[in-house]
Amino acid sequence: MKFFVDTADVDAIRELADSGLVDGVTTNPSLIAKSGRDILEVTREICDIVEGPVSAEVTALKADEMIEQGRKLAKIAENIAVKVPLTMDGLKACKVLTDEGRMVNVTLCFSANQALLAAKVGATFISPFIGRLDDINLDGMDLIAEIRQIYDNYGYETEILAASIRTVNHVKEAALVGADVGTMPPGVLKLLAQHPLTDKGLDAFMADWAKTGQTL
Repeated sequence: MKFFVDTADVDAIRELADSGLVDGVTTNPSLIAKSGRDILEVTREICDIVEGPVSAEVTALKADEMIEQGRKLAKIAENIAVKVPLTMDGLKACKVLTDEGRMVNVTLCFSANQALLAAKVGATFISPFIGRLDDINLDGMDLIAEIRQIYDNYGYETEILAASIRTVNHVKEAALVGADVGTMPPGVLKLLAQHPLTDKGLDAFMADWAKTGQTL
């Protein structure tokens, strides 16, 4: 499973990239606004830090305008994945941009039928939103499993990018049902390494080592 970090915080991205755990980055207008920086400037800086795909989202609603914005975003760096919404206009834009050889992340997916359409127009990534489905008492993992089965049935190469991940359990469950990618906030990614028994065991080892009086 690939790990993408869902943020426009350059310092957080750089810290996690140095760990070797980050395969890509996803951003959106909300995250860009939170950063307080110019979208082109911050996206370019992120692309310099991370070798993998960096999703940068269009803000237009009409296909022609999405295509124009997507081409502009794609000029930032070779690892840009243009992010478009899962609407009919977004699907049309996806088709044009993928035919031009660009990576496209189709976002705001909430049904298997939507995911099927995205695969048919050649999306590089489909982003089903787990957490937002959970918010309305639906199981986001059921959606991931349905998309996985459909894509496997027909050999679609579109990668399932589990989005709106909020907990470490979301990550584990998405991996178990076959998501190709999980994108998560920096804090969630860091929590994956934590376990109270690891801490307890380490404390015991260090206490025993101190008793030996040795150094390495």
